[in-house]
Amino acid sequence: MIIRITDAAQNHFEDLISTQKEGTQIRVFVMNPGTPAAECGVSYCSVDDIELTDTQIKFNKFLVYIDELSLPYLEGAEIDLISDKLGSQLTLKAPNARIPQISQDASLAERVEYMLISKINPQLAQHNGRVSLIDITEEGYAILQFGGACNGCSMIDITLKNGIEKELLAAVPDLKGVLDITEHQHGKHSYY
Repeated sequence: MIIRITDAAQNHFEDLISTQKEGTQIRVFVMNPGTPAAECGVSYCSVDDIELTDTQIKFNKFLVYIDELSLPYLEGAEIDLISDKLGSQLTLKAPNARIPQISQDASLAERVEYMLISKINPQLAQHNGRVSLIDITEEGYAILQFGGACNGCSMIDITLKNGIEKELLAAVPDLKGVLDITEHQHGKHSYY
């Protein structure tokens, strides 16, 4: 199932829906999907808000609608209702909201891009840097371009070969290596 809703959360949704206009259901969505700024949300969904491209998931006493753009980012998501002495709170855990998992038969470029977005760029972001995949050569080399504080950094060669290339080769065995096409210019923006 795309999204799991615990029994406690289902009961909570049933109670909430019972106070709304007839036909109201639940919508689960991701704003800014596939980015570090991704945010998941749950809202009411009236009959007028349902799109032809929405995916409908039937639960015991209500329906959940997910828009086409959010769907791959909600794969494996879970909604739960956590109760403690202070009250109750819905939680939505969507491990793929920032980047969806890739399939086993993903292309070399898709696997490299996945690693850059999910593993490497979060590390570079600590120094206000980033790296993008420009292309994959016929020989199997990833052509990368650095941005932010990585552009002009005095440690870029070490970062490229001892960090990024090692990590990519370990995760994507059929990759031959990496090439940097960035025209590095030192400046105030560069991390030293």
